[in-house]
Amino acid sequence: MMSSLDAVLSQYEKNTQSFGDSNKMSQEERMKKYFAAILKDSEKQGQKRLRILPTKDGSSPFVEAWFHEVQVNGQWVKLYDPGKNDNETSPLNEIHDELISTGNAADKELAKQYKSRKFYIVKVVDRDNPEDGVKFWRFKHNYKNEGVLDKIIPIWRNKGDITDPEKGRDLIIELTKSKTPKGKEYTTVSTIMYDDPCPVHTDKDVMNQWVSDDLTWQDVYSKKPVEYLEAIARGEVPRWDSDAGKYIYGNDVEETMSMGGKQSIVDP
Repeated sequence: MMSSLDAVLSQYEKNTQSFGDSNKMSQEERMKKYFAAILKDSEKQGQKRLRILPTKDGSSPFVEAWFHEVQVNGQWVKLYDPGKNDNETSPLNEIHDELISTGNAADKELAKQYKSRKFYIVKVVDRDNPEDGVKFWRFKHNYKNEGVLDKIIPIWRNKGDITDPEKGRDLIIELTKSKTPKGKEYTTVSTIMYDDPCPVHTDKDVMNQWVSDDLTWQDVYSKKPVEYLEAIARGEVPRWDSDAGKYIYGNDVEETMSMGGKQSIVDP
């Protein structure tokens, strides 16, 4: 059987060579399951520590998934792409393809706002908040090979399987603030270092609980209904109606959605 190290390196080489919600987890519970490599507004630099957990079958812990990044009611959000992830209807992808098909330069530029992007999602333990249990870290694939995964792979190559529950290594993430051309600040991962080998936890029961936890990234990163994506494609802002237990669309919503612009901070 392929080892975790082999699976990770194989996945990495492949990607560098090629260019209502669906679950019932409350928002409060969900927020505790995000590992966010983000600095506070008052911080210019900082550090976070995590441990990547092993997979049960020895496969790569870096799951590939596709998300749209759009601005809804002034806030940047990531929306699960049912087209590339599940081969299902994807209204935002349909608009993207239609714009590309016109051959018009302006339409091609506009289409970029509807294009979904590849992300990696990895199951981790947040060393600064171990009481939260397992979390998930989502970060973008970098086609220039300058992203987060590109900073982790050299550690994997030189130190072996860092997810090993007994002899693996914690990662130390150095964060800094950068600015967009318009002066907006956002967090970047400048460097990723590694600590000495150590067990996931000194308590065997806790270690086994974390390693065997059945929570998946699909439980944390919600999949919006197709009607929600259709509303976004129409330039609307869906509103959750707690009494009705569903999203309200169309004329019942007064706000409008804005596409484009620069992201001020990276959301989880």
